[in-house]
Amino acid sequence: MKKFTGVLFAIALLVLFLGPASMQVQAQNTEDETIETGVYIGDVDVSGLTEEEAANKVQEYINQIGGARITLNAMNDNSHTVSANEIGLMWTNADVVAEAVKIGKSGNMVERYKILKDLEHENKVLPLTFAVDRQALINIIHEECEEFNVEAVDATLKRVDGEFVIEPGQTGVVINEEASADLVIQFMTEEWAFADASVDLVVETEEPRGTEEELSKVKDVLGSYTTSYSTSGANRSGNVANGCRLIDGATLYPGDEFSVYEAISPFTEANGYFMAGSYSGGLVVDSLGGGICQVSTTLYNAVLRSELDVTERSNHSMIVNYVDPSADAAISGTAKDFKFVNNLDHPIYIEGYTRDKKITFNIYGVETRPEGREVSFESEILSTTPAEGEKVVGDSSKPVGYINVQSAHTGYVAQLWKIVKVNGVEESREVINKSSYKAVPRTAAVGTATADPNVSNLIQAAIATQSIDYVKATLAGGAPAAGPTPEQQAAAQQAAIQQQQAQQALEAQQAQQAMQQQQQQAAQDAQNAVAP
Repeated sequence: MKKFTGVLFAIALLVLFLGPASMQVQAQNTEDETIETGVYIGDVDVSGLTEEEAANKVQEYINQIGGARITLNAMNDNSHTVSANEIGLMWTNADVVAEAVKIGKSGNMVERYKILKDLEHENKVLPLTFAVDRQALINIIHEECEEFNVEAVDATLKRVDGEFVIEPGQTGVVINEEASADLVIQFMTEEWAFADASVDLVVETEEPRGTEEELSKVKDVLGSYTTSYSTSGANRSGNVANGCRLIDGATLYPGDEFSVYEAISPFTEANGYFMAGSYSGGLVVDSLGGGICQVSTTLYNAVLRSELDVTERSNHSMIVNYVDPSADAAISGTAKDFKFVNNLDHPIYIEGYTRDKKITFNIYGVETRPEGREVSFESEILSTTPAEGEKVVGDSSKPVGYINVQSAHTGYVAQLWKIVKVNGVEESREVINKSSYKAVPRTAAVGTATADPNVSNLIQAAIATQSIDYVKATLAGGAPAAGPTPEQQAAAQQAAIQQQQAQQALEAQQAQQAMQQQQQQAAQDAQNAVAP
């Protein structure tokens, strides 16, 4: 109390001796927008600065310490180093600058005087708080440190000489990205000394699925199916065998989804495929992997009999001859895939093999269905559409003289029934899919590649008749004795006219371009003649 009385006495004497002039100076000081001497924001001295200048100086400091290198330590002596700026270092209390400006300028005269006297003896340090961009940090951990993960390898089955062999799994170690981000943020905001530093990421053990006890129970055949490819050539047979090989040996745990496309792709020579026929745009064309749909179709029928959950299946555009209508499963890149899920309580194993130009898939698991329960499937044709007429298409990749005639395909709408019997008595009957197959007429692909415009016109006119016999006769150097029908003749004439018009338009365009070039050259020559 005596000390406080003394301060008041000192102030009173100060006012008495300095008088009104002192009071005026003090009033001016309260209106000063610069920060008092001795005020810091974190480690930044902002004495004598305006609010804007102080904010800029603090930001410069943030940019400077943002260059510090932060090393993220992963497992097995692996690490990745980033700058604090790269993980989005920022200061989060920008309003502290306004607070710094107010120091010594608020309160009554006694309070202001006391604050200013205190600043003469001890600096006033305001806190500077930090944050980092959490999503940017997670992205860096994911993109740069994911390669350090050692994924767990599940235990699998392998069938050798008719017996199952269990191949043990491998424990994995993986970075927990979310927990690691939390740990780095905590370090940066609470412990970081604004210099180079390192942080250990959160690494977790990932146990593999499958025990010897669990896998040893997989021994029952849940479903089996076989199709024949006895009429296939060497290349198509090779593709069927290769696709079967790539699927054979797959072990699926409960909940796993199997994609045939993912298992058998890419369709390259390096992956064991050959050029063979496949459906495309209503035609049979050669492609790498032609015939692979017979692999997916055979597996589809084994899956149905195992009563697994089919999640994706498409029929072919045209009917196939190795299964009944609606019992097929087409593969066409990622547009058409066959997928199914192991919806059982135990692992399953897929065995596939080819023998005597037949492909077989067996699906093994733990049989839990009641004894006496039988599952069968019936195809029902709902409607038939006969193929009508003929179709001739040009193939610019083939030379003139090439012709490939393909048989007509009848169109169908069909559905597949699943029938369940228990002890010989039908218990249920349900439709599991419905398929539509296009009717495609007898079709000829005709080569059109030639440098002779007259020959090209002749071939195009023949194609326009849409008569395979007329095209054949044209290629042979003549025409059928009866000649084309009036409709075919009219179509051929129209095609010839269109071809001629297109040629005339091209020649006119070329002539116009030549004239424009001549005019431009003449103008350039005239300009050069008068140039100094």
